Amino acid sequence: MKALVTGATGFVGAAVARALVRTGAEVRVLARPDSDLRNLGGLPVERSAGDLRDPASLRKALTGCRQLYHVAAHYALWAKDPSIFYDINVEGTRNLLEAAREVGIERTVYCSTIGAIGLPPGGGLGAENTPVSLEQMAGHYKRSKYLAEQEVHKLANEGLPVVIVNPSAPVGEGDVKPTPTGQVIVDFMKGRMPAYIETGMNIIDVDDVATGHLLAMEKGRQGERYILGSKNLLLREVFEILSKSTGLKAPALKLPRTAVLPLAYLNHWLANLTGHPPRIPLEGVKMAKYKMHYDCSKAVGELGLPQNPPEVALEKAVRWFRDHKYV
Repeated sequence: MKALVTGATGFVGAAVARALVRTGAEVRVLARPDSDLRNLGGLPVERSAGDLRDPASLRKALTGCRQLYHVAAHYALWAKDPSIFYDINVEGTRNLLEAAREVGIERTVYCSTIGAIGLPPGGGLGAENTPVSLEQMAGHYKRSKYLAEQEVHKLANEGLPVVIVNPSAPVGEGDVKPTPTGQVIVDFMKGRMPAYIETGMNIIDVDDVATGHLLAMEKGRQGERYILGSKNLLLREVFEILSKSTGLKAPALKLPRTAVLPLAYLNHWLANLTGHPPRIPLEGVKMAKYKMHYDCSKAVGELGLPQNPPEVALEKAVRWFRDHKYV
């Protein structure tokens, strides 16, 4: 059995590729010629050069494969030209899944994001069926992933065999960029976190996210979405875990979001002016308004999603960042 993995040079995609290799599957990865290949080092995978914006390269990469794991996305909280989010995340997803239909891929797992899942307006846990609209999506990344999901649902309704997974906040080994969540860990380890804005997140080990992809391929119901998450935590609790893991003090000063928001707007304006990413991402501050806590029972019950402790995942991330000289 041969599977194509997109986004395998990134954090979650590489974990999916590693998980597939461990099962003995033949793995082909789609990668742009200029991609950073560090996450593929030592992995016995076949590389196919291509781009989600180039349908011909997608058909070539998919030919001969039976399964598709679409993990690639433009994942960031800011871009000088926001059109890149929609070109890659929306149009690119449509290009890939239409190519998958053309070549006869038997089954696809599409990796979305927890940000496309709704949260109850009065508080509480979000679930796969919590109502949500495009207007509730903060920032271009979330908006583009929401729109990409609409494309996936449309194709699923037309008969495409596809399952959607929505990872929460993965942490662990191989976060080469790093992701926004990984950057918080790095900043903590560098002592760059004197204060914080309280918010909530759902932490899961990236290896459990990868396992969730394989389980969704095997057991997921067509057209359904599954939250791949584990434990709901406050940011303060994440810092307490990191403090125990690193021996560093957790920040004690909690700032009101309203005090930081004007600085974020200024930072955003300067970033657009200079082309350098903002140190205080506006979308991150906006999202801090919500406690992104979710009910993960559907994936646990239907798929058997592992629920390893976030303490272990965060310890793995700390060790990996330290071993790879991020700190």
